[in-house]
Amino acid sequence: MSDYESSGRNVALGFAFLLIGFAAGAIVAALMTPKTGRQMRRELRRKLENAREVMEDWSEHADDLRERASDLAEKAGEWAEVAREKVAPIAKKFQS
Repeated sequence: MSDYESSGRNVALGFAFLLIGFAAGAIVAALMTPKTGRQMRRELRRKLENAREVMEDWSEHADDLRERASDLAEKAGEWAEVAREKVAPIAKKFQS
């Protein structure tokens, strides 16, 4: 596993814990307010839907970032290969 993959997983895990914390806080806050059962269920449902939307947005953003990073890594590999090809003749002169 590369450092990039490990870092990406750590970020994803961090976001997951952050969302769990937000959800737990929202549930506790909702339970602490004086409301009827129907109002409470409606509010919890609304907050859950909002949390899902936020998670989907973050997931899409993470996918975009992962794709950009992959493209940059590919370009860096191509640039390194071009540089290696240009330096190889010079390196051979110094080895002789």
